[in-house]
Amino acid sequence: MSTPILDIAALTVRFGGLTAVDELSFQVQPGQIHALIGPNGAGKSTTFNCISRYYAPTSGSIAYAGEDITRRDAAEMAGMGVARTFQNLELFNDLSVEENALLGTYSYGARRLGQLLRRPAAEHREHVHHLLERVGLIDFLDHKASSLDFGRQKMLELARALAIRPRLLLLDEPAAGLRNREIDKLDKILTELSSKEGLTVLLVEHVMQLVMSISHRITVMSFGHKIAEGAPAEIRTDERVIEAYLGRGTSHE
Repeated sequence: MSTPILDIAALTVRFGGLTAVDELSFQVQPGQIHALIGPNGAGKSTTFNCISRYYAPTSGSIAYAGEDITRRDAAEMAGMGVARTFQNLELFNDLSVEENALLGTYSYGARRLGQLLRRPAAEHREHVHHLLERVGLIDFLDHKASSLDFGRQKMLELARALAIRPRLLLLDEPAAGLRNREIDKLDKILTELSSKEGLTVLLVEHVMQLVMSISHRITVMSFGHKIAEGAPAEIRTDERVIEAYLGRGTSHE
């Protein structure tokens, strides 16, 4: 097996007397779609925030492409090829769709942000237009982000993350709030990015329809611990997973 693009080892995060993540270890292989799932409060988003360097772990280590990034600054991650989206949309509502997507190219040669938006380099604009066409937004270039419906705003955030040309894409609940046809579209986009372009995706998601369809491997958390890991077929029938989701009255389709 190849060197993992992401290697989480004994990751622990404490907030005062609360242990949000407890000795968590898992690896993500290059080119795969890896899902991190579990009931609310399992520690998934805390783990994500450690990987993207918004939180500092209490102990343990995080390696990306063989390099220890446990103490790296969050601002460095995009330059290293790591992009992410958030549970809550983080768009610039008064900027156009094109401008929002162009912001993802900021670390690729633009000296000043204003200059990038006023006179984007031809290669940046071509790259962004390709991504916006891919997510179905090419006809909305001049529309303000605030004018888009929720599903299209989610697609815009995905396009902006892809604009940095990441090796590792972190998606925090990308299907939340989407309709079935929008989930199907997201499924197709992510599957193609992995299978045809070799992009590695780590996603936190509650929509099991998407998780089971696209994931190569799934890690399941509960109360900060890893309770199961395997292929979708294994996870679907794992008694520990069924208990974690259904034993406390939590239902996920």
